[in-house]
Amino acid sequence: MALPKIIVTGSNGQLGYELRQLTSVYSQYQFIFLDRHEVPIEDENKIKEIILREKPSYFINCAAYTAVDKAEEEVERSNEINGYAVGRIALACKEAGTRFIHISTDYVFDGSSNIPLKETDAIGPINQYGRSKLLGEELALKNNPESIIIRTSWVYSVSGKNFVHTMMRLMKEKKEISVVDDQIGSPTNAEDLAETIMKIITSEKWIPGIYHFSNKGKISWYEFANAIKELIHSNCIIHPIPSEKFPTPAKRPKFSLLDKEKIQQAYNIQLIDWKVSLEKCIRKIQSIN
Repeated sequence: MALPKIIVTGSNGQLGYELRQLTSVYSQYQFIFLDRHEVPIEDENKIKEIILREKPSYFINCAAYTAVDKAEEEVERSNEINGYAVGRIALACKEAGTRFIHISTDYVFDGSSNIPLKETDAIGPINQYGRSKLLGEELALKNNPESIIIRTSWVYSVSGKNFVHTMMRLMKEKKEISVVDDQIGSPTNAEDLAETIMKIITSEKWIPGIYHFSNKGKISWYEFANAIKELIHSNCIIHPIPSEKFPTPAKRPKFSLLDKEKIQQAYNIQLIDWKVSLEKCIRKIQSIN
């Protein structure tokens, strides 16, 4: 008997990498990993063809345009990949009877809150990346109301470019660095997000809608950097600075701490403390290097 199939797009990204690591744990499924070179998600014909041919039970879209600053210039491209393409995939999944999981972001919020953000809270992206991701959410749910959307924040992994890798490198190269201390949120180890997605898939239920997920805790980027420094035993001096002293083409939300109660209740997800998960990731990075 053929195994149920799971298609994963964006397979070379951080989350795609972590889902690859879980294939042996979830051997009751056949995973099909697609990267950008094989199938760009904006290629409507290829995506439809693969869904019709493979008839997957699940489709996990990890593919995204993630160049936050560059998106300010590449409005059409970011909207196409993060928005319109997501809507088309959601529709194709609906037509094929495939359950669709899409990954979104804390950047759909404006950062003006001071309490953890619920799925029902007002949205208002302050940069093009956030607007393009919101477009994807809206089109996915419009075209396929049975979709599950998971908003996450500050994602890092053993693999790929991310804050943890950047800090580890800078702390080796420099005696002093500066990190913003007025942007608040919680990091997400992509390994934990991958596990959560698979727990949803293997659960006995499918509850469509938007969910929030990150690791447990509330910190600033400055505190995140200091934790990395402590775990790698660096002597680098870290200076806290306000966002205004570190201008970027795209504005960042000042507060994007996500309330995770909904996903915990619906799927019995146990959150891991951000520092515990960070230590686990750094130990893996160090063992590889």
